[in-house]
Amino acid sequence: MKKVKTYFRSATTFVAAIFFMVACTQASNPNKVIMNIETNTSPVNIHASNQGMDTATFGAGCFWCVEAVFQRVEGVVSVKSGYAGGTVKNPSYKEVCNGTTGHAEVCQIIFDKSKVTYDVLLEVFWKTHDPTTLNYQGNDHGTQYRSVVFYHNEEQKQLAEKYKKQINDEKAYPNPIVTEIVPYNNYYEAEKYHQNYYNQNGSEGYCRYVIQPKVEKFEKIFKDKMKK
Repeated sequence: MKKVKTYFRSATTFVAAIFFMVACTQASNPNKVIMNIETNTSPVNIHASNQGMDTATFGAGCFWCVEAVFQRVEGVVSVKSGYAGGTVKNPSYKEVCNGTTGHAEVCQIIFDKSKVTYDVLLEVFWKTHDPTTLNYQGNDHGTQYRSVVFYHNEEQKQLAEKYKKQINDEKAYPNPIVTEIVPYNNYYEAEKYHQNYYNQNGSEGYCRYVIQPKVEKFEKIFKDKMKK
């Protein structure tokens, strides 16, 4: 389903949206989704050019939502919306929305390892979307909205797989996690108008009724991880 500015103009759609927001992205006990994985080695720095920086790439539904959440994490230096994992070079937003390119909407996150760990980013990732719904989040349906971790090295892969197993074993969600954990490939930055979307368009319907609740959920759960 394409995202449009008139997303919630009718009262009927508004009520439906509220229902989805209440039902979506809720674990049976969100506090059970914990992160206690210890790491002894630092990830290889591939896409961040400055020493002490590293890169994470996540897909968790609409990249506007993912961007808005991770922009608020202490230690995150930049967040860029884009497309990854497909087969078409330099895909457009329209092509990705058609579901024929194989890409997922993702965010490319550059973070300062001295201020935030990949472990914490994984925790934020899994707690701020519903990783049990296959190829959709709320009203956004299609393979481009799939839940996915694109790992940049072996350590990121191991951490993601260990955390996924942990929250499945603890039955933190009523249904199994369907998040893909796959190698990072074929990333393309999205069009300029997609970047910093929530901060620049916060009064629009989609931002108010879909993105804002996710941001508020993050702020409630991760008070100690927020930027000052």
